[in-house]
Amino acid sequence: MMTKVSNRKYLGLLFVLLILMLPMTASAGVGDIIQWLTTITDTLKGEIGQVLGAIQKVGSAKQSLQQQVAWPLTAINQAKSSVLQVRAQYSSLAGQIHAIEVSSASLANPKQLESLVRGGQTPGLGQLQPAFLKVYGAVPSTTEASATDRNLMDVDDAMAMGSLKTTVMSDQASEQMLGVADSLERQTAATAPGAAPLLTAQAQVANLQGQAFLQRMLAAELRQEAARLAHDNALVKRSAEANRDLRNHMRQILGRP
Repeated sequence: MMTKVSNRKYLGLLFVLLILMLPMTASAGVGDIIQWLTTITDTLKGEIGQVLGAIQKVGSAKQSLQQQVAWPLTAINQAKSSVLQVRAQYSSLAGQIHAIEVSSASLANPKQLESLVRGGQTPGLGQLQPAFLKVYGAVPSTTEASATDRNLMDVDDAMAMGSLKTTVMSDQASEQMLGVADSLERQTAATAPGAAPLLTAQAQVANLQGQAFLQRMLAAELRQEAARLAHDNALVKRSAEANRDLRNHMRQILGRP
């Protein structure tokens, strides 16, 4: 590349000198023209040639520094070979693990609910509520349960539905993140040395997205745990109210004449 640039500079300078001497060549003979061309050639080979040679050496040194120190070609080829080897070793295993059938429900309604929960498709979230009610039932009416029990059952169902929906969205996001990781692996195996910072930036963004999804799942787990603690506490409160009512009834019975 540097040789081509040097040749272009050489020819360009020769062309400029010839243009400057055109008025003089009109009255000059063939011998004078040959002498001028020889002088120009000697000048280009002398001082200007030394400068162009120095520029070419600097370019060669820069190219050598890039190929041997900054981005050593041997190390790059080894890294690409390692990436291809890892992909070949684990891609088939990951596919086999992903294809394992884990659904275990056998009845119609539980199978439908399990399929929606494990499907990892957010468009199916609208079908989750009816499927949930078919399996776990609706909240009893006011004539079938007390207000406290109905409140507990309703909030427990709401928290369970929220966690199930979050799980479905997280599964879908996980599939997308796996696709991004696979794309980065393929790019790494075929990318140019200068593209490494760009791939690193993409990987960092994907890592931040993964952390955000992980935090969302942790928040859902904490909400579910808080709801369970609140449910247990409500049962304790109801037991205390029942004991209080029992004591009042006992006082009324013992206080009768």
